[in-house]
Amino acid sequence: MGLKRQKIAKKTISFYKYNFSFRQPFQILIDGTFCQMALKNKIQIKEQMPKYLMGEVQLCTTNCALKELETLGKELYGARIILQKFQSRRCAHLKDPVPASECLLSMLGETNPHNYFVATQDHTVTAGVKKIPGVPLLYIILNTIVLDKPCQTSLDHVKAVSLGEMVSVAQQQSIRSLKEDKGIAQKDGERRGKKRKRKQSNPNPLSCLKKKKKGGPTPPKNTEQGEKKKIVKNKKQKTEGGDNLPAPVVTNA
Repeated sequence: MGLKRQKIAKKTISFYKYNFSFRQPFQILIDGTFCQMALKNKIQIKEQMPKYLMGEVQLCTTNCALKELETLGKELYGARIILQKFQSRRCAHLKDPVPASECLLSMLGETNPHNYFVATQDHTVTAGVKKIPGVPLLYIILNTIVLDKPCQTSLDHVKAVSLGEMVSVAQQQSIRSLKEDKGIAQKDGERRGKKRKRKQSNPNPLSCLKKKKKGGPTPPKNTEQGEKKKIVKNKKQKTEGGDNLPAPVVTNA
């Protein structure tokens, strides 16, 4: 059963590696409920987690999760001691702590950009995680750590990317990094609503030159008026020339 469970886990990890760019060391975001269950079932998280995931891991939590265990009292003292040994990741609730379930989901955002695994026994966190694509879920059942199969949201996201309907998280990150390298990264909405000012430029010197008149064909003269003038001129010549003609010679028969 152990080998079969590890085979399934390997296949699931490959899914997240290929489709969501997960890399070692895997970051495991843990809450108090997971530590409490591990303590109850005598599971050494630091030892068993790397073996089960077949790679290097970083175990981490949030300040809100630690504060929640403190407020719950002595019953969860053992879970708090375990959780304190992990790295504490900065959340947005340093001044005003929120419930651990709300804090963990806020760390994931909408696309889990930091590629967190989530280890929890909280049903609220589990339901929230399954609405976000690309979040591997870990829980304890029957004294063993189990990596849940990819949720339907992750499967739908991968299908949409393969059909070209969406851009994968890895592609979004590469586009963002390219923009930052080129210095063209901008804040959301920075240019929205702003009209682009046109730069004042000098007029083109060629456009200031006078346009040359193109030598087109000369319009044809009115032929009727020309013909009338010729006829009048010919008549004048005939009349003038007729007075100077010699008189005709008459012969007697």
